[in-house]
Amino acid sequence: MLKIFENEFNRDLIIITTLSSFMTSFMGSSINVALPVIGAEFKTGTILLSWLATAYIMTTAVLLVPIGKMTDILGRTKFFRMGIIIFTIGSLLCGISQGAAILLLFRIIQGVGASFIFSTATSILVSAFPPQKRGQVLGINITSVYTGLLLGPTLGGIISEKLGWRYLFFFNILIGVLVIVISFFKLNKDWIESPDEKFDFSGAALFMITLVLLMLGFTFIPSVTGFLMVLIGIFMFFIFLLVERKVVYPLVNIFMFKENRTFAFSNLAALINYSATFAIGFLMSLYLQNIKNFSPGKAGFILGFQPLFMAIFSPFAGRLSDKIEPQKISSIGMTLITIILIVLGFINQNFNIYLIIISLSILGVGFALFSSPNTNAVMSSVEKKYYGIASSILSSFRLLGQMFSMGFVIVIFSAILGPKYVVGEDVQNFLMSIKISFWSFAFLCFLGIFASLSRGKIHSEK
Repeated sequence: MLKIFENEFNRDLIIITTLSSFMTSFMGSSINVALPVIGAEFKTGTILLSWLATAYIMTTAVLLVPIGKMTDILGRTKFFRMGIIIFTIGSLLCGISQGAAILLLFRIIQGVGASFIFSTATSILVSAFPPQKRGQVLGINITSVYTGLLLGPTLGGIISEKLGWRYLFFFNILIGVLVIVISFFKLNKDWIESPDEKFDFSGAALFMITLVLLMLGFTFIPSVTGFLMVLIGIFMFFIFLLVERKVVYPLVNIFMFKENRTFAFSNLAALINYSATFAIGFLMSLYLQNIKNFSPGKAGFILGFQPLFMAIFSPFAGRLSDKIEPQKISSIGMTLITIILIVLGFINQNFNIYLIIISLSILGVGFALFSSPNTNAVMSSVEKKYYGIASSILSSFRLLGQMFSMGFVIVIFSAILGPKYVVGEDVQNFLMSIKISFWSFAFLCFLGIFASLSRGKIHSEK
């Protein structure tokens, strides 16, 4: 592993991208701990509080693909720097906010910065390192993401309790300033792969409208409005596809999906994986605190086993995918996740806590085996000029999967427990909702194994 640090430029590049990935993931997971405190200070209702988390994700997802295309045309380094600067300024503004509404606006600014970072970090790493090292460096980068997710609830809880919620944002400012300084002094190379192409503004507008409708629709399900927005979003998506086929320089080259089997099925596998897994943390948090009556701190400690094992095994999985087909490694990861989802489908009031810890730990290993190799497969399957847009599409599928996962759980809870799904005396129906969710996710993940196996090979020509 140390060989990738022998070159000073490569070392600085890994440090910069690792810190930026940690910063964005830490912010995303730590804010949830602070929401009750923010709500109490600003006397804010739960709907607006939930949007403090959702608006950040939605802004990032909507801008990812357009920004990714821009980076291929105008240069990845400059957009990476802009992203860090915008995110850092957004963090400062969030930290000094004096009301929930203005905080929501500044969270959107943070989301803009995050979209720049997500669109460029992976594509810069893939551009800088040779194919035989990609899996390894991507594994390191993904480890930083999982470390941020792991430390977010624990370190974020400590910071919020001891110093106040505003210091969560101030903590990010310190990292942001450090990355800005290093990037301006050390990151003196840019990658512009499609300088002669023109940006597809009409395609970008259609894409963003489509994504807003789909993601908003998922948040409003199971209401009629939610289903209607999803249906309109699907219709808009087909309009987008028709328009893109006629554009000389489309926002998304449809043939990347039609003619590139590895790219298409790797992204499909990512969508299925995150759709089947993102809500696990939410479900287990409710179970541990409401059924097992654990404190938030103890529940957070138990849930931390999953990202811990993700962080430990991701570099290994990434390095392995440089030698063995990601098709095989990712499929093994999906299989492990499917098995654990089936086990969790038998959850009840007396479920052994050590079995939960073991299950979450194996889930972490499964995620690690899937994520790094899958990213390696996506980025290795396209030409250099598509690195920015390929990275952005993969991130968009991940975020869409996350929204679908939570939307599905809300539908199940609403159908079984009613619109106001609160755990009280109806423990059995609450457990039934969790079981149905886990069994449904297990079936979806099982289908994902075949999507993962169906992709092409990236090492066949070596």
